[in-house]
Amino acid sequence: MYDFDKTLCTTDMQAYTFIPNLGMSADEFWTKASNLAENKKMDRILAYMYLMLDEAHIHRKPIRRDDFVALGKDLELYDGVAGWFGRINQFGKEQGVTIKHYIISSGLREIIEGSSIYKEFDDVFAGEFLYDENGVACWPKNVVNYTTKTQFLFRINKGVLDISNDDDLNRFTPEENRPVPFRNMIYIGDGLTDVPCMKLVKVNGGCSIAVYQQGKRNKVADLIRDQRVNFIEPADYSEDSKLDVIVKDIIVKMASVEKLQAHTKAQLATIKK
Repeated sequence: MYDFDKTLCTTDMQAYTFIPNLGMSADEFWTKASNLAENKKMDRILAYMYLMLDEAHIHRKPIRRDDFVALGKDLELYDGVAGWFGRINQFGKEQGVTIKHYIISSGLREIIEGSSIYKEFDDVFAGEFLYDENGVACWPKNVVNYTTKTQFLFRINKGVLDISNDDDLNRFTPEENRPVPFRNMIYIGDGLTDVPCMKLVKVNGGCSIAVYQQGKRNKVADLIRDQRVNFIEPADYSEDSKLDVIVKDIIVKMASVEKLQAHTKAQLATIKK
């Protein structure tokens, strides 16, 4: 599982094209969104999504879904991201396991859909707009903040990926019937907004990794010091990078544990007979 902004791409996805097209700087936009959230006691993600629509209306630039999707082509990915997924998939295959990739992001699904790596993901959970009869964005349809992110870990864990299906999500599911055990999860994020997911994965036997831009290690140092993550690594996804090596080591470990548990299960089955 991955966050997106500052985890796979170098900054907030809105900052590449959308905000400049409004004649604003990223700092101006995010300060305005933060003030709106504080003054109106709003969820910060809902505040920025509302502000996107409001500013587009003020500037007479109605936003349609295709407009958001088109913004995805301008995203700047970290080194190695483009080739990362195929390489990790192949490594997993060599270890006898299937790798799945999921996005859990407070950004916008539409922009992610327009990115060059969208096809690599098994599913994307992110903010999304509702569109009116003219195809213009009019309302936040889905919102993913730092605590609701954890919901999607359970959806992946239980295989309940339809976000409108709450019944199956909340129904008791025995551990052995869950398609993606927490112990087999790797969560990669960049900061405090990922902490609930990072901690949840870590305490349930999976691994969490905080990535950082070169020279900004201090921004994630507290996460490993406070035992919220297992590792902190530079956001370099190139082959043989520190991140590449540690993720492959984790996959080897997880594959070995699964083999040993399968062996134990087989022995128990014989004894019961």
